[in-house]
Amino acid sequence: MRKNFTRQSFDITARIETMRFDGTVLFENLELFIPKNTWTCLLGLSGVGKSTLLKLFAGLATGDAITEFECSDGTALAGRVAYMGQQDLLLPWLSVIDNVLLGDRLRTSHEPIRLGNAYELIDRVGLRAYAAELPVKLSGGMRQRAALVRTLMEDKPVVVMDEPFSALDAITRLKLQDMAADLLTNRTVFLVTHDPLEALRLGGHIILMSGRPAQLEPIAELSGATPRDATDQLVLEQHAKILNRMQAELS
Repeated sequence: MRKNFTRQSFDITARIETMRFDGTVLFENLELFIPKNTWTCLLGLSGVGKSTLLKLFAGLATGDAITEFECSDGTALAGRVAYMGQQDLLLPWLSVIDNVLLGDRLRTSHEPIRLGNAYELIDRVGLRAYAAELPVKLSGGMRQRAALVRTLMEDKPVVVMDEPFSALDAITRLKLQDMAADLLTNRTVFLVTHDPLEALRLGGHIILMSGRPAQLEPIAELSGATPRDATDQLVLEQHAKILNRMQAELS
């Protein structure tokens, strides 16, 4: 990857005094530590507030919130976060390369368009032959690869991801996880997922969110290179434990 892609990473401590949405208290006296140079994965049942917490990091949340984000490098978090969602949100009238370069074009008065960087990343995710195609010509997995490249082109040290691979078939999901692990090396990554196996393949820190107001419980700390082998015995053992813990939330 070209040297002008940001590589500075930092720890983040988030403190949420309170957050309300439509009169309901979602978070109260919540604190979360996101370590640098690794993936922190957030698990939890649907509707518990995972995506809302993620959007607070990205500055995209709606609702009444009192928050504080402390970065270990002493600089504000605002403006240093890239967001990738479950849907690719590619503009259907733009080609893959134009979708990838959309952020640069919107900022063209401030910096040159990085065409070389875009093609380099498109190459790395196997889409060079489709760079001039419209999104309608792409499969779901290919569209998410293009969305991943667009996220990387934002060149932010923090990347928050809201179930970006959940709509894909199992094999495509594994391939996209592998690509993301490679391309996001040395970034601070915060991933929301419903899939414990995905968290175990990618995460260094796995946290469970439950209750209302929501509470956070660290449930796994992992070391070693990622992505981990989905068939590894230790991964499978951890997977069973986490599933049991999540099932307990339903009882």
